[in-house]
Amino acid sequence: MSERLLNISEIFHSIQGEASFAGWPCAFIRLAGCGHGCVGCDTAYAESETTLMNTEDIIRQALAFQAPLIEVTGGEPLLQPEVYDLMKRLCDLGHKVLMETGGFLSVAAVDPRVHKIIDIKAPSSGVCDQNNPVNIHLALEAMPALRHNFEFKMVLGNRSDYEWAKSLLHEHRLTDSFTVMMGVMFGKLEPEKLAEWILIDKLKVRMQLQLHKYIWSPDMRGV
Repeated sequence: MSERLLNISEIFHSIQGEASFAGWPCAFIRLAGCGHGCVGCDTAYAESETTLMNTEDIIRQALAFQAPLIEVTGGEPLLQPEVYDLMKRLCDLGHKVLMETGGFLSVAAVDPRVHKIIDIKAPSSGVCDQNNPVNIHLALEAMPALRHNFEFKMVLGNRSDYEWAKSLLHEHRLTDSFTVMMGVMFGKLEPEKLAEWILIDKLKVRMQLQLHKYIWSPDMRGV
């Protein structure tokens, strides 16, 4: 059997800063490569400075942190076919595995045990037209026992983004069955404004801040 290799940007130990697991210690496996060019991307460095690693070494390095969570992220992790085996093996070892995807590619082939954090890109990201609607349908069609392993994340840059997001949530009734995290693009929209809009409209969403950017410098890597 040929060796399974992945292009890795970094493997590090930090506090989970986003999504419903925010605040927990977490081992992060950041895969390299994306190419979508979202406005406001804070991991553009994952496009370069990569290291080719085999699955065994990736797992060994991630487990050495002894963290309660392991997140596979990017870049865009689903661009590399070998990532599916990596996530399956981590699940087989009994670990709680999270996977954050930009929402451009289908999550259909991801192990159902993996907790899938799916971005839905708002218009100000510049790539809203690349959102993959299949992911919403996969979540809605999932067996009730597996729906808890889907959540959606929306990062907003202005009021127009918010109105767009609100319309999408109502259209698919996503908040009836799933956790939806709604946050601000760091430095573009004040959290106070988003909180105000959510409260006025009585949206059933969880507001989030990028916790790691308040603990450490917003430009720091490996956090």
